[in-house]
Amino acid sequence: MTTFAPSPAATPISDLLDLTGKTAIVTGGAMGIGNGIARRLHEAGASVLVADLDPSAGEAAAAQLNARREHSALCTKTDVGEAEQVRAMVSAAVESFGGLDILVNNAGIYPMVSFRDTDLATFERVLRVNLVGVFLCMKAGAEQMIAQGRGGKIINVTSVDALHPSMVGLANYDASKHGLWGLTKNVALELAEYGIFVNAIAPGGVATPGTGVPSVQDAVAETVARIPMHRMADQDEMGRVALFLASELSSYMTGSQVVADGGMLLM
Repeated sequence: MTTFAPSPAATPISDLLDLTGKTAIVTGGAMGIGNGIARRLHEAGASVLVADLDPSAGEAAAAQLNARREHSALCTKTDVGEAEQVRAMVSAAVESFGGLDILVNNAGIYPMVSFRDTDLATFERVLRVNLVGVFLCMKAGAEQMIAQGRGGKIINVTSVDALHPSMVGLANYDASKHGLWGLTKNVALELAEYGIFVNAIAPGGVATPGTGVPSVQDAVAETVARIPMHRMADQDEMGRVALFLASELSSYMTGSQVVADGGMLLM
């Protein structure tokens, strides 16, 4: 007969969501999904390093966070596909805020081009950012978290395309996201013993600055037509999911992927 230890007294919800004293890195955090995530983690009390290729947009995002709470955010110009820049990103978080507790790998690219028209350079560039970049960030981040000895949370932004192709023209993107989901699960298996929990968010259609450009309007319309909720998500809705995974609300989760797609995969 199996016996179970009694459950501890319930922790107040405010404590479960409190990230005070923790440090988060959000790659691609200047705009779009990454900015929505950075804002929610910061609101919950975390200090946030916004890592982005666009330094002006990154500085503006960090300034908005510092306006809420002084000296709690900064920006680094970071190409996640370059190992030296990734190491510098992690060092900046440690030097400025004393450590690293939450790593959100959000930076990604999605050039729309058919498989037959995709050249090797484009394919390799997508993999470099979307897959190799996350590998480099997780490696540097996990090494810091292990050295600290207090565990941590790693959140990878995959896509519904990690589970099912959404449209023609994203073969290179789908390859990177399928790979990222596999990488997420295996790294979760390895890092659990250190108290580092690795999960993923799989967004469906999300309204970001990138979805507003004229060249993708047909693709946006096609996406909305396949969503039972009949709308794109806003970036804050992804921020809420990230906060759940970064907080103690997800204390018994690792190697999981939270699909936030308005029901898109049901169609």
